[in-house]
Amino acid sequence: GSMPRRCFGWINQGRDKLRQTMTYKGYVGSVEFSDADGVFFGKVQGVRSLISYEGETREALQVDFRKAVDAYLELCQEI
Repeated sequence: GSMPRRCFGWINQGRDKLRQTMTYKGYVGSVEFSDADGVFFGKVQGVRSLISYEGETREALQVDFRKAVDAYLELCQEI
């Protein structure tokens, strides 16, 4: 009885580690990895618009995320 429960806990832990986020200028972005494409990707959370970004490394993902937030803020100022 005790082994499945331990395994289940480990699965949850692993899933939590994969579900990471980044923040920039108060915006939160998800960090996910696509095994099929071999790239990191994510989208900005808590905004109505779909703002997505991607990168082949975590560093590239973060750069693209910041560019996406900056572009979104510029767009908001223009409206």
